[in-house]
Amino acid sequence: MKFAPFLLLTATIAVHAAEPTPNLPPADVVARVLRTSPTVQAAAGQVRVEEANRERLSAGSYEWNVRLAAHQRKVLPSGAPDERFTEWNAQIERPFRLPGKAGKDEELGALGVSLAEAGHGDALHEAGRALLKAWFDWLRETAAARQWQTQSDLLSRQAHAVLRRQQLGDAARLESVQAEAALAQAQAQQIQAEMRRTLAEDDLRRRFPGLPLQAPEKFAEVPRVTGDEAQWRERILAHSHELGLARTASLRAASAADRAGQERLPDPTLGVQMGRERGGEEQIVGAYLAINLPGSARRAGASAALAEAEVAHRREAAVLQKIGAEAAATYQSATASRDAAQASHEAAQRLERAAEMTARAYQLGEGSLNELLMARRLANEARLAATQAGLDALERYYRLQLDAHRLWVLEEEAHDHEDDGPALTAAPAGSPVAMLPGHESPGVASRQP
Repeated sequence: MKFAPFLLLTATIAVHAAEPTPNLPPADVVARVLRTSPTVQAAAGQVRVEEANRERLSAGSYEWNVRLAAHQRKVLPSGAPDERFTEWNAQIERPFRLPGKAGKDEELGALGVSLAEAGHGDALHEAGRALLKAWFDWLRETAAARQWQTQSDLLSRQAHAVLRRQQLGDAARLESVQAEAALAQAQAQQIQAEMRRTLAEDDLRRRFPGLPLQAPEKFAEVPRVTGDEAQWRERILAHSHELGLARTASLRAASAADRAGQERLPDPTLGVQMGRERGGEEQIVGAYLAINLPGSARRAGASAALAEAEVAHRREAAVLQKIGAEAAATYQSATASRDAAQASHEAAQRLERAAEMTARAYQLGEGSLNELLMARRLANEARLAATQAGLDALERYYRLQLDAHRLWVLEEEAHDHEDDGPALTAAPAGSPVAMLPGHESPGVASRQP
């Protein structure tokens, strides 16, 4: 029986050195970290369990049974002495599966292996999702800590300049107090940001040991998502491990229902026997056939299996609906967040220019310190928001790539490559999009479920 190619996944991750992923850890390191994840290793162990279970189902549960018996016969004829005879008999028997049942058991075993392999792939994918989220949480907290450090340094220089002007009699004591208060607030925010960064880093180290935690000096520009929603949705559905699990479970339940229906006709037991009676005067050799008489329990078992198959089919439909909705939402958030990040970046630039202009005006005596501190606070908040929006957009872009299997791609074995529908539009060579995974060619190779 040939199963859907995308279900049979190995536990390795392809490393594409020619496809850089800005602001992400190296792909080979990610591969090693994900393979050592306890959930992934547990899923790999389940594959071995199902392989053993497949062998068990293929062999069948029936075994040879030997019966040995010995007894003594005592004959009490009227008016004659007693007669005693040593007798014995031996039987060897074995139930046999009817034609078709063995093949169905082998099919169930193979589907169990496919289900475990799909679960292994799903564990890898979910571990990749968790790593991506934890990584960007750490990047966001690191960026916030850096920004508050920059703001504290700026306000420290500002407070020192105001203090110097006060000493020279060019500024009031109130301005010095205002500058020191603004500096204290920024330092408090910096301490909290450092605490959050440390917590995020510790969480990342504990959950994914081995990742090199060296934050980039600057963050990559968010690439534009190419292709429309339908194309991305189709690709995500074609590579969804969760959907693969539901489909394989549905196939297995249907196969189990067929097998339960076959059990309504019991398997026969064939045996041979040998015996000796009356002290060897009689030698017995024979064969026998035993068949269970089916009852209501077998009918109820077949009905229950059919109901379970229907439940599995409905669950598959629900998962298909869920994954489709999630794919559309992921695409929409990835496209919209890029525009929001650009708008936030432009707003931050304008407010930073306004803060610089206010600072020059204050130096020339044309503005108040309160106006300057307000301008710097607004510029800092805008830069924090812009950085966070940029990282959010980059994370959503990578999440879309990950769900579509264009980031940290899982290798597949023993399958022919098949086209998965409309190709996604490629970005121009040399563009920021073209430097990211999945943009090296105008087409997308994948497998159909």
